[in-house]
Amino acid sequence: MFRCIPFHHRHSVGQILLVVSLVLSAASSLRGASRVIEIVKRVLPLPLPLRSCSYWTGRLWLLRLGYYKLTRAKKQAEDWVWIVDHTIQIGSEKCLLILGLRLSQLPPVGTSVCHADVEAIDLIPVTKSTGDIVWQQLEETVEKTGIPREILSDHGPDLHAGIRKFCDAHPQTCSIYDITHKAATVMKHTLESDEDWQRFTKRAAQSKSQIQQTAFAYLSAPKQQSKARFMNVGKLVKWGWNLLSVVEQASTEGTLAGEEQQQELERKLGWVREFREPLEQWHEFIQLIDMTESVVREEGLHHEIGRVLADRLKDAASATRTQAIRAELVDFVHEESLKARPQERLLGSSEVIESVFGKLKRLEQDQANSGFTGLVLSVAAMVSVTTAEIIYQAMESVSTKTMLDWCREKFGKSVQAKRKEAFTCAQKSGTKMGST
Repeated sequence: MFRCIPFHHRHSVGQILLVVSLVLSAASSLRGASRVIEIVKRVLPLPLPLRSCSYWTGRLWLLRLGYYKLTRAKKQAEDWVWIVDHTIQIGSEKCLLILGLRLSQLPPVGTSVCHADVEAIDLIPVTKSTGDIVWQQLEETVEKTGIPREILSDHGPDLHAGIRKFCDAHPQTCSIYDITHKAATVMKHTLESDEDWQRFTKRAAQSKSQIQQTAFAYLSAPKQQSKARFMNVGKLVKWGWNLLSVVEQASTEGTLAGEEQQQELERKLGWVREFREPLEQWHEFIQLIDMTESVVREEGLHHEIGRVLADRLKDAASATRTQAIRAELVDFVHEESLKARPQERLLGSSEVIESVFGKLKRLEQDQANSGFTGLVLSVAAMVSVTTAEIIYQAMESVSTKTMLDWCREKFGKSVQAKRKEAFTCAQKSGTKMGST
């Protein structure tokens, strides 16, 4: 594949695949990938026709691959699952992403859905989203795959309203609520009225500022999220649980260097002792939710999943509140599973789309502060299988102009471009600082 060069290209399919793989599979930046090529050329005497390539060249390859995967024909079938969600950046911009896979091609029981298992079905930038808008977007997407068997989402208000309207029009489609977001909702209802939790989160935030410039900075609490914070409860609870162990070991086993350090630790972090019992209970909550998410993620939703989950969780709840959470989760999973037909297994977790958004944020880095750019097309490159043959087809069939025209049509000017244009106009006007 290092000898195969697509038409009108200077670089081989093998080199393009190498650069794309470094970015998507090895967490390299685009600039980092281009530098890797230079290092390989200089350090390793490989008999490969590697040529220098800029980060911009690598970016174009990535986006052309994304455009190809997004726009290529999908098989019309009745067993498609659509996984839908919005990603939000600066300003009012949103982007509706629809990933898809067929129920007949679900990975085996015990295996989670990964990026290679799903296809990019649609990618729709919008500045406004309502139930009616989402419904219209879903209706238009039917042309690509046919009417889906299942639509999986986080039940955001606009998504939920649009999906419900779509399902009313197409009774063969069922709407499934993602288990991770359901679990976060359960945690929210449980902890919002918990006075111990409110005090604990406040003390954790205060202690972080008190110790971040001290020798105990390594014991700082994780950053508390302002958005989707109940999906991140686990990190804070596990930190508190581990901190309690550290504080108690230091006092009973003398694990710190001296008495002065011991007193400093007690003064700044000894407050965690008063949360011993709540932490035990919260830790039980997290274990229960982790087990539930794991079962649904690996088993899917079928008519026996309620019994399977109840068996897995039977020893996972000792406290009354935890037992109530267990009952709510088991009931929810059972109710969702009734939407499956006999011998059918539906998808119950949208974790894969959250993972795609996470990879997009890592790839964009600071560019996310300037709104959407064409780089959002990379989400389509991230999913489904990428082989040398796919790379060849993408480079042969998608021109740079075609891809850039699509980006201009869908995204227009980025926030950064608008800022540059506005400030340039201001400078040309001749206005000076301090002038009257």
